[in-house]
Amino acid sequence: MRPLCVHMDDFCSYREPTSVSLHDVDYFVLVGPTGSGKSTVIDAICFALYGSVPRWGKENVIRLALAPSANSGRVALVFEAAGRRYGVVRALARTKQSVTTKEARLDELDPSVDPADGIEEMLAAQVRTIADGDRVTDAVERVTGLEFRYFTQCVVLPQGRFADFLQAEPRKRQDLLVQLLDAGTFEVIMRRAGEEAKAAEARAQAAEAQLAKLSGADEAAETAARQRVERLRTLGDQVRSALDELRRTDDAIRDRSAEAADAARSLDALTVLAMPEDVPTLAGDLKAATGEAERLAREAARYEEAESAARDRLAGLGDKAVLDLAARAHRDHARLTAEIGTVRAEAEETRRAAADAEADVALAVANLEQARDEVQRTRDAHTAADLVQRLAVGEPCPVCLREVTHAPERHAPPALGAADRNVKARTRDLENAQNEHRRLERETDRRDEKLDGLRRQLGAQDEHIRAHPDADDVRRRLDAIGAAEEEAGRARRDLLTARDDLTKAERLLAGLNDEAGRALRKLDDARDTVVEFGAPAVDRADLHAAWTALLAWRDQEAARRGEAAETLANELTELRARRDDRRRALAADLDAHDIAVPASIDTETVREAVLNARNRAENRLADVERDRRRAEELTDEIRKHRQDTAVAQELARHLRANNFENWLCGEALALLVETASATLRELSGGQFEFVLDEKNAIEVTDHTEAGLRRSVRTLSGGETFQASLALALALSDQIARLGGGAARSLDSIFLDEGFGTLDPATLDTVATTLERLTSGGDRMVGIVTHVPALAERVPVRFDVSRDHTGSHLEKKLT
Repeated sequence: MRPLCVHMDDFCSYREPTSVSLHDVDYFVLVGPTGSGKSTVIDAICFALYGSVPRWGKENVIRLALAPSANSGRVALVFEAAGRRYGVVRALARTKQSVTTKEARLDELDPSVDPADGIEEMLAAQVRTIADGDRVTDAVERVTGLEFRYFTQCVVLPQGRFADFLQAEPRKRQDLLVQLLDAGTFEVIMRRAGEEAKAAEARAQAAEAQLAKLSGADEAAETAARQRVERLRTLGDQVRSALDELRRTDDAIRDRSAEAADAARSLDALTVLAMPEDVPTLAGDLKAATGEAERLAREAARYEEAESAARDRLAGLGDKAVLDLAARAHRDHARLTAEIGTVRAEAEETRRAAADAEADVALAVANLEQARDEVQRTRDAHTAADLVQRLAVGEPCPVCLREVTHAPERHAPPALGAADRNVKARTRDLENAQNEHRRLERETDRRDEKLDGLRRQLGAQDEHIRAHPDADDVRRRLDAIGAAEEEAGRARRDLLTARDDLTKAERLLAGLNDEAGRALRKLDDARDTVVEFGAPAVDRADLHAAWTALLAWRDQEAARRGEAAETLANELTELRARRDDRRRALAADLDAHDIAVPASIDTETVREAVLNARNRAENRLADVERDRRRAEELTDEIRKHRQDTAVAQELARHLRANNFENWLCGEALALLVETASATLRELSGGQFEFVLDEKNAIEVTDHTEAGLRRSVRTLSGGETFQASLALALALSDQIARLGGGAARSLDSIFLDEGFGTLDPATLDTVATTLERLTSGGDRMVGIVTHVPALAERVPVRFDVSRDHTGSHLEKKLT
């Protein structure tokens, strides 16, 4: 795993978005004051991958990841592993109780994007999503090949945990080596070998079971099957010959049957010929109907002439409609004249009554005016009486303003209520008189309008009366027209009756003609049914004679054909007996060869039965031959499976018996210790080197103490740092070669502090060792330190500072 860029936004002390680009860096240092946020950069890498940071104490702690004043944050990392580029993003959110991971995603990215374009451009170039949510950490472990606890022992060495691998128990150290070297593969191989041994044994047993089922596939069975095939082939030739003979016999029977059917059909057709019952009387009926139709036609013509003469006489008497109008005009004139006199008298009477009503209105108006005057005089009297009551001698009068010298006499005023009632009564009299006057005027207008209408109607009759002024003459002419109409009606009724009788006669004649036509068609149809048998031509002019000649021929032809039908029946009986004998012989041959005899022995059924028997025999022969070959194959398979079982069992036994995993990890640890010893001797000035005890626990040999072997836990802080660093560098340098192609390649190592305990000489040695570790360009080394002498020797430096807004980072080249 090699990081290209890490991005922090509100992560721990980095409150502003900060990206650390590492794509062009092999060896870098993070420097700055204590608490400025140097280790947080390494923490961000670890948190992006595994969702936690080792120095927080617990693997699943995330509440410390979010800046205290922030409600949300984000960490992103783009890295390369095994030749592929990946991007992992974790988004944080603060809840009421704690901090949660709101989003997590691991994507494979397009490696063609230039890392210099920035982390957002690289993250946007997604090839596929590998995992999201809670599955991201497991997916990261598969990609990097390291669990969180091992990642913090050989890639990220945080503060206070440099010695974890050095001081780990042998079993835990071996677990790390197994994961780094993919040594677990050999355990998988051992289990797979055991499974393969069981599978091979199962295949051998299955093959033996199949072989047991093939016990009947021997040479004798094959010989018997082959002989059965040969016999059925011979039978097939015999059956074909017999079937050909049967087919010829069937053809002859079919031909004779067809001839017999034709003979029976011809006899049936001749037998059904019969003269219709109405043929002898049809000619007489047709002649009588023709004469009656001619007579009725002459009578209808005579009635038609009479009806035409009556209509001519009626037309000469004039237009009846005009005379009817004139007669009606004379009647209406008399009636309208009388009605006009009556309406005129009524109108005069109404007009006189209206004049009387108008006089009543004038009288009512005068009476009302008089009553109103009386009311006013009564009101004045009441006002004066009231004023007299209030006058006092010596005071001014309210009307003339003069001084009152003596009191006037007091008189009682008339009744005011009676005067008001009289006004209301006279008002009602006036309204009644006015209403009556208006009614009489409307009645007068209505009678005048009616009189004008009657006069107009009377004037409309004058034109008809002027054309025919004599009313008696009009009546006489109308009576003559009525008599002529009655005569013409009788003539018309007689004509219609004659025409009805003629229609009936013609319908009867047409029916007889149709019947005669149908009889001729029946004759033709009857002759057509036997014309193929040689029926003679007939005279269609005489229907009865034609039927007589046809029936005479029928009798002669039926006798001749009956004799021929009897001869055909005898031939058919002989042919069927011959066919039955041949079928019985064929059935016996089939039964002799164990072929089921079909219920109906026909050509196709027998041929199919023989063919099926032959096919079954050939299939049986093929099955026996196949089974014999299969038995040989199964014998070979059983032998091979037994060999595979033995090989797999032996491989599993060797891997288990020799403790292959323990041996492999022991060899790897010995090589690591040998490599680390050289570095440790250099770092310690030749004082220490690593050794392994009989349980593969790591110890040191102290050459200043005459080669005394000491536990690594007895080393001082500085000595422990030297030993841990030597072992970590050896692990990073040697792990790829230890495991071959299957191992995890540790492309990065990050060291957090610990350099302050080193003396200048050892520090120089450490610096030289780290420089040598990165010289090949295939490994990234990042360190966190406060030691200026070491920081100055690192080519790329990230200066970290912190103020009230959070941590800040600046990249510099030294």
